[in-house]
Amino acid sequence: MQAQPSDPAPPVFRSPARVSIRNLPVNLFGAVMGLSGLAMAWRLAHRGLGAPAFVGEAIGTLAAGVFVLLGIGYLAKLARHADAVRAEFLHPVAGNFFGTIAISLLLLSGIVEPYAASAAEMLWAAGVLATFVLSFAVVSRLLRGQVDASLAVPAWLVPGVATLDIAVTGGHMSTGWAVELILLASAIGAVLALVLFTLIVARLVHREPIAPAMTPSLMILVAPFAVGFLAYVEVTGGIDRFAALLFYFALFMFAVVAPMVFRPSVKFSPAWWAIGFPMAALANAALKYAAFRASTPLWLLAAALLGALTLALRVLAVRTVRMAIDGRLLA
Repeated sequence: MQAQPSDPAPPVFRSPARVSIRNLPVNLFGAVMGLSGLAMAWRLAHRGLGAPAFVGEAIGTLAAGVFVLLGIGYLAKLARHADAVRAEFLHPVAGNFFGTIAISLLLLSGIVEPYAASAAEMLWAAGVLATFVLSFAVVSRLLRGQVDASLAVPAWLVPGVATLDIAVTGGHMSTGWAVELILLASAIGAVLALVLFTLIVARLVHREPIAPAMTPSLMILVAPFAVGFLAYVEVTGGIDRFAALLFYFALFMFAVVAPMVFRPSVKFSPAWWAIGFPMAALANAALKYAAFRASTPLWLLAAALLGALTLALRVLAVRTVRMAIDGRLLA
């Protein structure tokens, strides 16, 4: 008997999405960056606010474990799906997120330094090499021309922020040549961050809004100034009025982009880890600045930023684990 128009439609059976290591996104290394920055912030909170010391150390251990897990996964992706890795690296937006691997190495060097100085120096050296290679590749790609202006998105800032992180994390290096590398990295990072920030803001002002899935990456706009503060303080050895200007502009940018990012309409995905390190850099900057000024309002601000960062990364971690368990992370 033929189905009548009123008959219910037959069920449609769809094959489940294929789960493959090919789909592991490189931007997931942002989780290592966020957790490492959180660990450093809790270390500062231990010294300045009397927070328990074990909190920062436990988070640092978690960050190292996540890096090892993701590193094994991405090496497997490289071995089995080299074409996918190459396509990701050559992509004008996704390619910038390879900087998250370099930044992770730099930050982890600071995490392990109190326990193993030699390992910290090796991690830092590897991070420095990876950062310089990526920065050279990205700038060379841009200067070839014919780059679509609509592709100027906050992810472009990652290589510049990575070079600034060389200065932020290089304080524990004892070798004399490290000083010159830190100065070189600071020069590259400062100019890159300024130029790329200008291009990105111009694109955001004059072009259509970025895709909803990329909304969390707006938080990266905070990073050049928060990380710039930390790098400047490390290079100069103190906090002056210029450092204060960097900190307060980072705080202003956070106030601007936070309401745009933290909206229920923005669906969760691994791209949300883009908020972790910029917020961590701002929290670290706030804790350092509050310690310098010895001001109660600034300590309250720093504690609030640390609390917001801790809560945000806890939510991201739980939701990412759920995605991994049900297979959606690699689908």
